[in-house]
Formats: sequence, structure tokens, C-alpha cells
Amino acid sequence: MRLDKFLKVSRLIKRRTVANEACDAGRVMVNGKTAKASVNVKVGDIIEIAFGQKTVKVEVLSLTESIRKEDAKEMFKYL
Repeated sequence: MRLDKFLKVSRLIKRRTVANEACDAGRVMVNGKTAKASVNVKVGDIIEIAFGQKTVKVEVLSLTESIRKEDAKEMFKYL
């Protein structure tokens, strides 16, 4: 699954265009490397997102094309 789509579906970032912009600005890293929006995400990958002064670090637990809002938190776990 593409990184930008994962960020949107998992509700880490609200919109896919915002996820694209964050990747283009170099604020998203996958497994310690700056990632583009088109990077394929796999189960077990570590994603870091820089939101201003705060950094969010999560591990991918599952990949689902569509999921209910209540179940979106099961796609990742905070580190």
C-alpha cells in the first residue's frame, strides 16, 4: 500500500493531499529514511511523522484498503 494512502486510511493524517504534502516536505520517514508518498508500506515498518515540534512514531500492524473509523487505530501502534 502507498504511504500516503496508509496515512489517510489509518487516520494518522486526515487527508491524502495533506499526507502527500508532508512527504514532499520531507517530514515523513519510513524505517529511518525520508520517504516519498509513493513508497510501499509493509507490515512491521516504522513510520515517523514530524508535526512541528512533535514527532509521532508508529509501527504498521496491518494494511487494509478501507476500514471503519473506530477500527483505524488497530492498523498501527504508537512507539
